[in-house]
Amino acid sequence: MPAIAIAGSETDSLQRAIQIAIDQDPWLTGSASIEAALENEAIASGQLPDPQVSLKAGNLPVDTFDLNQEGMTQFSVGVSQKFPRGDSLALAKQQKQQLAAQQPMLRQDREARVEATVSQLWLEATRAQLSIERIERDRSLFEQLADVAEVSYASAFGMTRQDDVVRAQLELTRLEDRLTDLRQQQEAVERQLSEWLGSEAIMPVVADFPGLELEEPKLFTAVERPNRQAWYERVRYHPAVLAVDKSIDAMEIGVDAARQQYKPEWGVSAQYGYREDDPMGGRRSDLFSVGVAFDLPVFTENRQDKNVAAAASRHEAVRYERETLVRELIAQLETNWVKLARLDERLTLYTQRLLPELSEQAEASLNAYNNDDGDFPEAVRARIDETNASVELIGLKAQRLKVISDINYLLSQGTSSR
Repeated sequence: MPAIAIAGSETDSLQRAIQIAIDQDPWLTGSASIEAALENEAIASGQLPDPQVSLKAGNLPVDTFDLNQEGMTQFSVGVSQKFPRGDSLALAKQQKQQLAAQQPMLRQDREARVEATVSQLWLEATRAQLSIERIERDRSLFEQLADVAEVSYASAFGMTRQDDVVRAQLELTRLEDRLTDLRQQQEAVERQLSEWLGSEAIMPVVADFPGLELEEPKLFTAVERPNRQAWYERVRYHPAVLAVDKSIDAMEIGVDAARQQYKPEWGVSAQYGYREDDPMGGRRSDLFSVGVAFDLPVFTENRQDKNVAAAASRHEAVRYERETLVRELIAQLETNWVKLARLDERLTLYTQRLLPELSEQAEASLNAYNNDDGDFPEAVRARIDETNASVELIGLKAQRLKVISDINYLLSQGTSSR
């Protein structure tokens, strides 16, 4: 299906694409369903088990099956109720609630990831488009150079040689190949965007890159890199970290729940027995029984102790998972801090020195060739260097904005509703 293009400012178009990707993300819908399921399970986990009802005909004489022959014969109805160990019901409910509370954190992290992913694909598509436009604009200059060289060679006027004509045509062919490669890259990005934007990818129609800004610019404008404690204060509220925190809380409750196995499980029962009158017509008294039952967790070494140890190990494992995640986030922030600083240096070098110097060199080489004071290959080479540097500058701008997109994801702040 053909791609749809969003018109408007570059930043507005990107934000619309991000919102479409978030709205159409099935993972977010699935997470909401998981949260609803866990909340329902939490309610169910906190309830007592169903009472049991028994109906019995007991002590029937097998010789006559006469109901009033024996005094012990009775019809009885009983009810019993079990009470789980200690606070196991409340703890099971709390554990499910913590797992349910984890889902909003995971959704916030997912939304931030989707925003970063779509932004990077959008930037890549914009880079390819702007590079294509730049090369197509310079191609006309190479076509003029080729025409001038061919006319000069055909008229035997000037210093143009046959290899100059061939060289000009060769550079045009290389430009065509480069344009084909860039279009291939652009089409590949369109297909990747379609994963997030639906079957009809919404491609940027832009004149420049979107204006992405750092969420916390002060951290990245300082001369000295922030220390690890400063980074930690930012990443501790990252939605992915908060999601692991909820998992830690759930595992801690699991340890408390395992300790409840040391407490007895209680049960109460009541039974009413109806008896027929005796053979002489005398009334027999009905019978009522009530009782309490409980188990004795005496042999705990190979069951209760092991269950508590297993729950504690799971709790520790999730704590180490959090530590690993925090280290990864801090390492990525430090890496991107260095990347951004170096990219800013290169962009300054390109815009203030390299591109002006290459433009000046290309103009001087072309003037020298037109005045028969320079050779054609030098003029072509200078123009190629200027084109390559312009395309590289576009790539550097895209890299810088990609780094900003990464940083903004790493500095995402989650909000907990529980």
